[in-house]
Amino acid sequence: HGRYPQLSDDGQLAMNYLAHAWPILRDPAPDPYELAGVAVPDWLGVAARRTKCRSKMAAPLARDSDPRVAAIARGVVRHHADDAWFHESRAFNELSLRFAKRLRDSLAEGSGMRPWFLGHILVEMLLDDELSRQEPGLLDRYYKLIAQAEAQVVANAVERMCGKQVERLAEWIVRFAEVRFLLDYATDEGLTLRLNQVMARVRLPALPERFGEELPALRRDVSENFNALITPSA
Repeated sequence: HGRYPQLSDDGQLAMNYLAHAWPILRDPAPDPYELAGVAVPDWLGVAARRTKCRSKMAAPLARDSDPRVAAIARGVVRHHADDAWFHESRAFNELSLRFAKRLRDSLAEGSGMRPWFLGHILVEMLLDDELSRQEPGLLDRYYKLIAQAEAQVVANAVERMCGKQVERLAEWIVRFAEVRFLLDYATDEGLTLRLNQVMARVRLPALPERFGEELPALRRDVSENFNALITPSA
């Protein structure tokens, strides 16, 4: 994972919100606070990039007397457990490498950082979009449930786990539920817009206009490898 800036080891800047939430959403009565918990490491990647919420920080609160706090803690632990198998899976690594090489050639960027970074996060973002295509209504249900989790309760729980204030987290959670940016992944234009926001955040150059020409083929690759991507290795 050393090629990717601030990725995977601490959960920062991962992009697969819906894929993390999907096992919980399959439950007949998903807990909004557990859904919030699986998003916490990624939310911190935006709201408080220097703050990390690892499993060892969250696990002690998984049996908290407040069921909301316990659910948030379980979600954080689940996030890291899922990242562990997903980022080590053959399907993810093969597809990330394939994407990186294709983008390196099409963008004529030699061995620069950007194609490898893009290869990683595009698999995650396109997997979220494929999940929403495979299960119509899933994304709307996800956002409605996330909005039911009180943002300040989540932020307070994270502060207990991390032992420090995360002042912007509650504000970001509210914005996340309102903006619904995962919907933008459905179009090449929308996905490129969101990718360029990520590029700016990690101080990489914006994508050229021709980048959008590559997305239909990349979407097909994720669709064709969908089952392998969502299935943990035995």
